[in-house]
Amino acid sequence: MASIGILGAGTWGIALARMLTNCGHDVVVWSALPEEIEALSATRRQRNLPDMVIPERTRFTKDIAVACAGRDVLLFAVPSVFVRATAKAAAPHIPEGQVIVDVAKGIEPGTLYTMTQVIRDEMGDRRVSVVALSGPTHAEEVARDLPTTIVSACTDADVARKVQDVFMNSCLRVYTNPDVEGVELCGAVKNIIALAAGISAGLGFGDNTKAALITRGMAEIARLGKAMGCYEQTFAGLAGIGDLVVTATSRHSRNNRCGELIGQGVPPKEAVERVGMVVEGVNAIPATLQLARRYHVSMPITEAVDAVVNGGMAPRDAVDRLMSREKRSEIGAAVQYERAMLRRGSDTKRVITYGTFDLLHYGHINLFRRAKALGDYLIVAISTDEFNWNEKHKKCYFTYEQRKALVEAVRYVDLVIPEENWDQKRRDMHEYHVDTFVMGDDWKGKFDFLKEEGVEVVYLPRTPEISSTQIRRDLYDANAVEGESRVSHDDINTDPGSEGRR
Repeated sequence: MASIGILGAGTWGIALARMLTNCGHDVVVWSALPEEIEALSATRRQRNLPDMVIPERTRFTKDIAVACAGRDVLLFAVPSVFVRATAKAAAPHIPEGQVIVDVAKGIEPGTLYTMTQVIRDEMGDRRVSVVALSGPTHAEEVARDLPTTIVSACTDADVARKVQDVFMNSCLRVYTNPDVEGVELCGAVKNIIALAAGISAGLGFGDNTKAALITRGMAEIARLGKAMGCYEQTFAGLAGIGDLVVTATSRHSRNNRCGELIGQGVPPKEAVERVGMVVEGVNAIPATLQLARRYHVSMPITEAVDAVVNGGMAPRDAVDRLMSREKRSEIGAAVQYERAMLRRGSDTKRVITYGTFDLLHYGHINLFRRAKALGDYLIVAISTDEFNWNEKHKKCYFTYEQRKALVEAVRYVDLVIPEENWDQKRRDMHEYHVDTFVMGDDWKGKFDFLKEEGVEVVYLPRTPEISSTQIRRDLYDANAVEGESRVSHDDINTDPGSEGRR
């Protein structure tokens, strides 16, 4: 049994409180509104979940210190706009080592922080573990014990599994994911796409339109996430397409409902008021567009929703603008080129190499150069974050997407693919029509079994005295060297001749 404090008494917080209590956990719920605590204690009902009875063992408090004290897990279940204020109020009562779980979905305007980043910011130097719990989870269905799945996202795999253990039961299946930023980005931006889906329904459009919005909406969320260095598989998972589908199609979705009212001609502000609950998609628009500009990513559906909600554009005009944009291919030119290369005949010699390629350096680039010299087309398989953590037992400075972007920029490399397990190499040899397999000579003999697949196996000597480990060591030592430069860029005159011109 775990002791759990829940900050926030809205529909999701109370649905989780009921579920966790029924699973045998000790649960106490706090709200910033004293009258809300009084009503819940007296009626054992939540106004937006009228058919659900709150167990007698679920306790309520008006004192945030009581909700935070001695808890195995502290759950933030307030709307995104109140996460910072709640974290600030709770911070003095949160001990070192606390496991904090956030279920709010949003991006903070100005800072562009996700909700777990907001919580960490308010914790200051206090060491805590913060988990994003997100996925296709309507409170109305969890309150009825309908089968549901969700993702526990944390860079610390042990903490992610701890939260998985606490929340998982016969009705709620929990998966783990190390890509916290990707999970949270999906949770915030999918609400904007759900607004678009609702607007289309309000205009009288059908399933074709909704399917297009969901599919292309996910494409622009993934574009932004990949540019930010998030893990590509997250967008095809529960926190990505799963959460988008349920939010854009369900009658329980407040974003979908708000959009439908707007499509029917109700002014956006009035539509939010009619919904009667926080419409997170409206709140997420400004920060999402700021991120899109920062990372130079095109997000036409998000821009169209912004034009309607904040710019006064008529919904039908926004649709016309979306449909009349410049023609383009669904897949990028680079992907088309890669596929064409792989379909070419036996005159194209294909080479493949595998690695983590963290802290990309001369040794890696030299390996690519020598590998490419053995053929015409070089494929580089980069270990995913999960594979590095679970199988190689190592943590990287950069995420998979960041490492992928760096390797793709090297001119010797033609295609980058993920390495997800040890077993995939035999399959890759056939799928990518590989002629030569290349690894560093510190793996000599380890991959000779690939010769059985009709592949030449080559072990290239490592570039002398160059390795990620050596770089880390040298950087650390440099900081300790007496006399090492501590001069700021601001202190350096980059135009010495300027003195004589004064």
